[in-house]
Amino acid sequence: MKKIFTILCLVFIATLAMYSTSNAQNYKHAIGGRFGTANGVTFKTTLGGNKMLDIIVNFRSHDSYNYFRLTGLYEINNPIAGAPGLGWYYGIGGTIGSVNHKYWNDNNDLYLSLDGVLGLDYKFVDAPINLSLDWKPAIELAPRTEFDAAGVGLSVRFTF
Repeated sequence: MKKIFTILCLVFIATLAMYSTSNAQNYKHAIGGRFGTANGVTFKTTLGGNKMLDIIVNFRSHDSYNYFRLTGLYEINNPIAGAPGLGWYYGIGGTIGSVNHKYWNDNNDLYLSLDGVLGLDYKFVDAPINLSLDWKPAIELAPRTEFDAAGVGLSVRFTF
């Protein structure tokens, strides 16, 4: 039953993505920092209409592990009526990188995941600043297989 529900949800999201064509965002490119469970650099660019590509580079050095990750997210942006500059978005993507768990082994392991994203996006009307607050859950495929729901982040970007 869970598999059928998951497949139906993916088909619904794909259908929305195919037929959604309005311009929800009022900037073409934005670059800045992402802060939260994984800090890094983010670059967001339009793909036309209300579709955007968000590239995120994360890095972290912790007591028990170090990692580097490159994430690509295909996002669909939608305006929120009556709130100029404010919109919401959802999307899918993936991550590739390397992780070194200090207590598992001394070798770098390949990191792979399938990612989703759901968030709010605000572009200041009179300033080239964009803020995004989102949740980016991931299904980690390597080095271990598990669900990671901790991907909350605030992005602060310069728009151009």
